[in-house]
Amino acid sequence: MSDIKINGYTISKQNEPFIIAEMSGNHNQSLERAIQIVEAAAKAGAHALKLQTYTADTMTLNIDTGEFFIDDPNSLWKGTSLYSLYLQAYTPWEWHKPIFDRCKELGMIGFSTPFDESAVDFLEELEVPLYKIASFENTDLPLIRKVAATGKPMIISTGMASVAELDDTVRTAREAGCKDIVLLKCTSTYPATPENSNLATIPHMKELFQCHVGLSDHTMGVGASVASVALGATVIEKHFTLRRADGGVDSQFSLEPEELHSLVVETKRAWQGIGNVNYGALDGEKASLKYRRSLYVVEELKAGDVLSNQNVRTIRPGYGLAPKYYDQIMGRKVKVDVPKGTPVSWDILG
Repeated sequence: MSDIKINGYTISKQNEPFIIAEMSGNHNQSLERAIQIVEAAAKAGAHALKLQTYTADTMTLNIDTGEFFIDDPNSLWKGTSLYSLYLQAYTPWEWHKPIFDRCKELGMIGFSTPFDESAVDFLEELEVPLYKIASFENTDLPLIRKVAATGKPMIISTGMASVAELDDTVRTAREAGCKDIVLLKCTSTYPATPENSNLATIPHMKELFQCHVGLSDHTMGVGASVASVALGATVIEKHFTLRRADGGVDSQFSLEPEELHSLVVETKRAWQGIGNVNYGALDGEKASLKYRRSLYVVEELKAGDVLSNQNVRTIRPGYGLAPKYYDQIMGRKVKVDVPKGTPVSWDILG
């Protein structure tokens, strides 16, 4: 699969993972706080900051009964209607430009998840460099088609999607003009558990769809994200807030600045640690070869003395013959006087 270039950054297995800080509704309806989140994400080292572009009316209906009301006892948002939740969580559209402008000033890529076609049109006016499709919209093929027609890279979360559904999604995006697709392994529970993350899907998904694959991580901490890099993830997305204690619709499963910095650092270390298949001493290890064990004379010997387990031992450092020659030299005579502490070599043997 080919590398994906976005505003000077390249998504590639040759590069450290592309880290996306997802603001979502953690701005708590304050533009000042939203800008602070941008600044904190940049300081922590994130490569991109993502918004969500919708209104309550483009997401659902203003009904607070039946299926429009969240009564799941395990939901973070139990006791509210879908409309009220999206009214609280949405990012005002007039905020997008100042947020994206601040991202650009700080060297980050700013982009968003559109939830309907009007959001795509709006984001096109702002010239976003790529798009994200949320898990709950990954079967919305008309939306997929609309976004793909822009020709810009698409990052698609795969939460809940079957292989057949993902095949429809990827095929639709490619046929509509998108050449650069990243699929994100995602578990659509909030928060998600490591046990339900199934990161082993990442290399399988990569092989199946022949595209870059990453992780949209709703678990607490950074462990799952770091592990995903070893399995080939090239993009990682985590929700981000200034402080979970500040509250907000997604705050409970969002990283704080110090944790985001740790994510950036540790995923880069994981990527660096993968390296290539290698055996033998690396250049940096060659100086350590002298500290291997080898055969040494441990008692003073006179010419004609016989080597035995009393006067030869396998010790550090490594300037003598390798230990594998121990049995071969036992019973051999030395042809010269040998001081204690002399490395055994063929030259001293008769």
